[in-house]
Amino acid sequence: MKKKPTQTPNNKPARSAVGRRKFIKRSGLFLAATTLPSYGLWVSGKNRKLGVALVGLGNYSTNQLAPALQETSHCELRGIVTGSPEKIPRWKEKYGIKDKNVYNYENMHTVANNDDIDVIYIVLPVSMHAEYSIIAANAGKHVWCEKPMAKNAAECREIIEACNKNNVKLSIGYRMQHEKNTQTIMKWVETKPYGQIQDLKAEAGFHSNNIIPWKLKKDMGGGAMYDMGVYPLNAARYSTGMEPVAVSATHTTTRPQMFDEVDETTIFDLEFPEGITASCRTSFGESMNTLEINCSDGWYRLSPFQSYTGVKGKTSDGKVLEPFGKNQQAVQMDDDALAIINNEPVMVPGEDGLRDIEIVEKIFESADKDGERISL
Repeated sequence: MKKKPTQTPNNKPARSAVGRRKFIKRSGLFLAATTLPSYGLWVSGKNRKLGVALVGLGNYSTNQLAPALQETSHCELRGIVTGSPEKIPRWKEKYGIKDKNVYNYENMHTVANNDDIDVIYIVLPVSMHAEYSIIAANAGKHVWCEKPMAKNAAECREIIEACNKNNVKLSIGYRMQHEKNTQTIMKWVETKPYGQIQDLKAEAGFHSNNIIPWKLKKDMGGGAMYDMGVYPLNAARYSTGMEPVAVSATHTTTRPQMFDEVDETTIFDLEFPEGITASCRTSFGESMNTLEINCSDGWYRLSPFQSYTGVKGKTSDGKVLEPFGKNQQAVQMDDDALAIINNEPVMVPGEDGLRDIEIVEKIFESADKDGERISL
């Protein structure tokens, strides 16, 4: 099955190890966060909760984000944007949402006049992320955008530009980077308790015959690589603290009648500086959920590494990384809210989401060319 990626300029990544703090500091959002004034859009008073409006009331908003917002300390659900009027009464009753905080996609821009709403969380099909993130930014609201950030790198850059132009913060919904055990292995990039990283394996996928319909549509940003593949891709980057320098990839399918537009399974290999390699796999047809890092003096792994609950791990010397009990989405949103309240850099800026999409485009280019090695 051939994929035709959108072509974008070849922005070459750094060819050396980049720690998490260095990555954030070199991003435009760090500069924006440290130079913007502490008034206006920035929250005064650290006890105030931020008002969040969810855009799109599908499965993830309904079953994950809305319940998680009931567990947050620094933000709360105050608004909704939906194209399904029949959902509105249920959401208003369950979460006490005021009439004035209910919007549709046509009037969403008028949220600019609503002081109840500080943050707009975009939870829509990938093809809609750029349009509605930009509307939110132009309304003067901080933007939380679900992963993957957008369909192509050009759209990612448009989102970043809109947020910078409007002096609002942008964070991408990579919840794993907020998770305790994941943060432990990210710290090990610098402390190297098991020596130099040599190679890693990252896999994320599930088997289902009832996939959400838009995720089977190419023009909506569907397919395994966009939906699940950014987990192993992002994990390979944060587990090494490096940016890949080359990629090779192939697509496979066992259900061509179902996956006639998008990939069912994508296998991709990443090459990093210092000879480090990453073997990655993602699928809508196979269940997998593992991150393994092999080092010169041992190894460590998380399995599962990207589930909503129960992320746990172990190491070659017998350490056990026990599951963290807190709601992942609640931790993520509180972290992002505190970045706004304290006017500090967000943990996962738009540049992080952009880099993943730049690499995703090259993954599809390689798969189009029967696994040819593509330099980044």
